[in-house]
Amino acid sequence: EVQLVESGGGLVQTGGSLRLSCAASGFTFDDYAIGWFRQVPGKEREFIAAVSLSQGSKFYADSVKGRFTISADDDRKTGHLQMNSLEPEDTAVYYCAATSYLRDLQSIYEENQYYYWGQGTQVTVSS
Repeated sequence: EVQLVESGGGLVQTGGSLRLSCAASGFTFDDYAIGWFRQVPGKEREFIAAVSLSQGSKFYADSVKGRFTISADDDRKTGHLQMNSLEPEDTAVYYCAATSYLRDLQSIYEENQYYYWGQGTQVTVSS
């Protein structure tokens, strides 16, 4: 069965760090794009970060640039989102997603480009 399994969420104080992981089951991330999105209740899911493993290009939302880092293990089975200098505004459910097809590289920001999704992991940042 093909699925993505996230882990690493939790409760952290302002200024703290968390590392989210996204494990691929039933496939590997070879030539995939891995994206991370987050959602707050009552709001639309928003793009956070993505990496095109075929091109090595990384993309970040302005709100997390310089604080979050996206990566993938060399075996292409697990992706990560390192989150530093966390703020209460980062509190959300975080989702990883993957796709082997992008309309073009700029579409990496669009959630409708991704067809594998994880179940989500809660990140809560206390003030």
